[in-house]
Amino acid sequence: MPNTYFQFKQFIIHQDKCAMKVCTDSCLFGAWINKILKGNKFAQALDIGTGTGLLSLIASQGYDLNIDAIEIEENAAIQAKENVSASKWKGRISVYHQSLQTFTPPNKYDVIFSNPPFYENDLMSDEEGKNAAKHNTTLTLGEIISFISKNLSEEGLAMILLPFHRLDYFEQILSKEKLYLKEKVLVRQTPKHDYFRAMICFAKIKPEQSITREIIIRDKENEYSEEFRELLEEYYLC
Repeated sequence: MPNTYFQFKQFIIHQDKCAMKVCTDSCLFGAWINKILKGNKFAQALDIGTGTGLLSLIASQGYDLNIDAIEIEENAAIQAKENVSASKWKGRISVYHQSLQTFTPPNKYDVIFSNPPFYENDLMSDEEGKNAAKHNTTLTLGEIISFISKNLSEEGLAMILLPFHRLDYFEQILSKEKLYLKEKVLVRQTPKHDYFRAMICFAKIKPEQSITREIIIRDKENEYSEEFRELLEEYYLC
């Protein structure tokens, strides 16, 4: 049985009410978001499908943002509110129990990030909450990107975490929405594994050059890689 909480250096994530628990790739994604944001002057952010509130809390630790965090699953929204309320950034994060389709943004966002439902036409779980969290039964990738296209500020940045097998499909949607890839990081578990995740940064303004690179979570000795440690050292208790 997974732990009911995950302790970070500056906050704690309780997860007993959530179908989807804290995992390594979501922590990596949160740390990478902050690396991308470093040096920029952004104020308003949106977290689509916040779950436990993990990404909003990581972003708040690394960056001074006012964040709207939306979550369609009721128990997850309750948990996110609890986790946010227990943190030092509770005045900067607002959690909404709402679907993206019914959410009316109060403003354009400088930053939008999402760890969305991963799978489409895949084997479903018997648990409805887990299906909503992992499968696009309530929210498609196309709907997310269309929303971002309409509600991202002209100079803003959007970041999304995807299973590697959906990367080509995602890039097709970006092209249709006239959004441009700035950076993609392909993630392996170990040097022997194939890519299993892709972390994507995109924007409305076409960059002079799009960057593609990789990160390996664990090295040949099955220890966290140096790059992974550097990204997570501000957040993980090691």
